[in-house]
Amino acid sequence: MSFTDLLNTNFVHWVDSARAPESDIVISSRVRLARNLRRIPFPHMLDENTGKKCVEDIKNAWKNSTETRGMNIVFFNQIPLIDRQILVEKHLISPNHAQSDSNYRGVLVNDVGSIAIMINEEDHLRIQCILPGLQMEEASKRAQKIDDDLENNLDYAFNEKRGYLTSCPTNVGTGMRASVMLHLPGITISGQTNRIFQNINQLGMTIRGLYGEGTEIVGNFYQLSNQVTLGLTEEDIIYNLTSIARQIVEQERIIREKLKVQMQYQIEDRIGRAYGIITNAKVITSNEALSLLSDVRLGVNLGIIKDIKSFTLNELIVAIRPAHLQKRTGKEMTAVERDITRAEVIKEKLNAAGSK
Repeated sequence: MSFTDLLNTNFVHWVDSARAPESDIVISSRVRLARNLRRIPFPHMLDENTGKKCVEDIKNAWKNSTETRGMNIVFFNQIPLIDRQILVEKHLISPNHAQSDSNYRGVLVNDVGSIAIMINEEDHLRIQCILPGLQMEEASKRAQKIDDDLENNLDYAFNEKRGYLTSCPTNVGTGMRASVMLHLPGITISGQTNRIFQNINQLGMTIRGLYGEGTEIVGNFYQLSNQVTLGLTEEDIIYNLTSIARQIVEQERIIREKLKVQMQYQIEDRIGRAYGIITNAKVITSNEALSLLSDVRLGVNLGIIKDIKSFTLNELIVAIRPAHLQKRTGKEMTAVERDITRAEVIKEKLNAAGSK
């Protein structure tokens, strides 16, 4: 698959997650490693000369690395803003990274989007692996394999006492940020989010929205990630996050079963209404669509809705985003036009899934 193919398809690394561990609740697992090059200023201090030097070093490492050689490399002065926004919606780059059209900011990405390396975002390199379901150890293994291979050809900024040096002090040490994307309608409906999330904060973890830091929580989709990188090993971070994620998964399953028994008619009504609205709406906003898709996904996982699979709904989470809608129509759209197109896309996908 070429880079153009990656942009033009709704497929993303975590769409078809039916056989992935804990995929009824865990959408995806992500590990990201922040790395910088020695004797080159951090990205926010780069000028044309140091930016060019940084890019040349990274390109040489990419060509000489057996792990990254087949990946696509693209710099943001080569692609329009809409394509960069597509990459954000696929979770391949950050929103801040997408805003720059600099010729030394870009991304390395594999064919299916499971590996993406942001070039000169907040750090010179941010190596990311995303896998479906709860696969933190495997995601970490793949990211570190690429990291080790690149380090053979790059001189990383590293301090024996402090570890990997990063632009933001909170990333110093391992430079690792790990996260899991969770679908938690049961915990949300039962009103237990505050109790559970307060405990999470005390354990050095944080909860964010669908697109990470600074984004709101919509559709009962939560991103759980570590807050601490210094003083812990990579193994510690992965173990702690996986353990907490498993506890949340267990609680969510218990609550879902209780809701199904104790509030059978209310839950079935909620799911039925969501399915009815989302399959008949003519106009639908992004936030409303995510909330309704969340209820439909709960219905699928509880066996109330039989003819739709979770990965179809995962795909829709990406396909209904603004940049994907505009890419589909080939033109800029007003908010109302996007809402109309979004409703059409949802009906098209769900009707196709139901007819199989």
